[in-house]
Amino acid sequence: MNEHQRLSILHCLAAMENYSANNSIIQSVCATYGNSMTGDKIATQLAWLKEQGAVTLEQHQSYTVACLTKRGLDVEIGLATMPGVKRPGPRV
Repeated sequence: MNEHQRLSILHCLAAMENYSANNSIIQSVCATYGNSMTGDKIATQLAWLKEQGAVTLEQHQSYTVACLTKRGLDVEIGLATMPGVKRPGPRV
């Protein structure tokens, strides 16, 4: 489940115009992908993705902004693999 949730977060960020979104938007978009997560779970997955170099995080008082890195985008589109993130399916 963690692998699928992490890929959903990467998909969400890749779909954003500037490759970034706050934790609340990520939570809503991931739910549309069928990955409903609590705020704590989103925070945990974002921290893990940051440790792997897939995202950067900017902390604010009441929210966090995540920004997709080049490495994260490579994983999201399937050019690279990252243990702990589900490999994306083929694009149709």
